[in-house]
Amino acid sequence: MPTSMLDSNTANAQQIPGAPTTVVSAKPVVLSAPGRGEDLQVRVSAPATGGDLPVIVFSHGFGWSMNGYAPLADHWAAHGFVVIQPTHLDSRTLGIPAEDPRTPRIWRFRIEDLTRVLDGLDVLEAAVPGLGGRLDRDRIAVSGHSWGAQSASALLGARVLGSDGVPGEDMSDPRVKAGVLFALTGLGDDLTPFAVEHLPFMRPSFDTMTPPALIVAGDNDQSHLSTRGPDWFTDPYTYSPGNKALLTLFGAEHSLGGIPGYEVAETTDESPARVALIQHLSTAFLRSALHPEDTSWKSAVGALGDDLSALGKLQSK
Repeated sequence: MPTSMLDSNTANAQQIPGAPTTVVSAKPVVLSAPGRGEDLQVRVSAPATGGDLPVIVFSHGFGWSMNGYAPLADHWAAHGFVVIQPTHLDSRTLGIPAEDPRTPRIWRFRIEDLTRVLDGLDVLEAAVPGLGGRLDRDRIAVSGHSWGAQSASALLGARVLGSDGVPGEDMSDPRVKAGVLFALTGLGDDLTPFAVEHLPFMRPSFDTMTPPALIVAGDNDQSHLSTRGPDWFTDPYTYSPGNKALLTLFGAEHSLGGIPGYEVAETTDESPARVALIQHLSTAFLRSALHPEDTSWKSAVGALGDDLSALGKLQSK
């Protein structure tokens, strides 16, 4: 299992081919969502020029919205991707109370939101001036952070185990070819009593999560939902088959240095160098995963070197 060490100088030197381009963005784009109680609000960001643009559908973490995660969305769009960010029902911007009858099913609504985005690509494409005819519908990836990573993982083939240990419904989507999953929670064997009682969907099986994916975890990310340590967040890599990479960031907590936004209150481990490394490596991974002839990932991995001030380590299988 190859392992590379990442240092701060490497993070600054990781240059993905092509200079950042001007980005255009439209929000809110509204997709009809019968049975959801709220129509789905979406933000679409895209390069101002270029064609055959690959697509990233990004699922936000608990409480966030289409307006978050600028360090990721802006970077990806400036480097050639169309980034689509739905606002899920748990968003603070919607103010849905905990006693709402939809609450127990929000985890399912989240996954359905992502599928609805894929079903609504024509509407979303038409909403951004000049974007028409420029999407590459054969090159679609999903991404997400925390609860959003769990939502995105379902489209890659992860499933939820029932109380009998049998995998539940297959909600994978063949249109999705790759993923980048940030702080994705691990197996449900060591959940805290609170998580067992209130979050029964946190019992994943990664056995059928087969598409290529980059898993990003922090080695100082101690969850209140598991009795295990930060290694819990490496389970998606350990227990999923196929082409996977694991980026473990040294000292990183749940925000992984600040990917939810610039100077946001819940970032407890702010690190611009860490975020820059995530930006560059995730872009390279997706380029190569969606375009097999592309050498961005190989070049990025090859540029990594050993250093005592390492930011993290990279493993692949």
